[in-house]
Amino acid sequence: MSKQKNVASRGKLSPQRPLFHILMAILVTVALFVLVILFLNLFTRHGREIEMPSYYGKSAEELTQHGRAEGFVFVVNDELYEDGAAPGTVLKQNPLPGEKVKHGRKVYLTVAASEPPTIKMLELRDLSLRQAQIMIESQGLVLDRIIEKPSPYENVVLEVLYKGHSIAQGTPIKQ
Repeated sequence: MSKQKNVASRGKLSPQRPLFHILMAILVTVALFVLVILFLNLFTRHGREIEMPSYYGKSAEELTQHGRAEGFVFVVNDELYEDGAAPGTVLKQNPLPGEKVKHGRKVYLTVAASEPPTIKMLELRDLSLRQAQIMIESQGLVLDRIIEKPSPYENVVLEVLYKGHSIAQGTPIKQ
């Protein structure tokens, strides 16, 4: 009689039944899922975006020192020489102006360098004129003029001049 009483006291959702444990696992999983979604909305500041302003032409030094007031962290990522650009001014930015970003975002800046980079002169002697032109342009150099001299070979580079003087391979020059 005690067994019948014991079995009768166990309902469908008593802690001794497997169905109870399955339902509890489902409830805990759903509760954790809801909490994670709520936390993510708070943590990622979903929906609270602002439009990225343009910083082109502004001083990178001022931006990196006083940029927190605008809600961004400025990082000078690269320097690039550009004719006519004031040294230290912003040439490129990432994210681009007009993009939607969140407060506190890092803004990567490319600023104007004060001098062109120095490179080593290439070996151009005994190359064809066309091949020498391609190599010069690939290094960011400018071919000023071509002086033709008599030679047994047609369109071959006999000598390389820099500022009117002969220049050897490996000599450092401004790009």
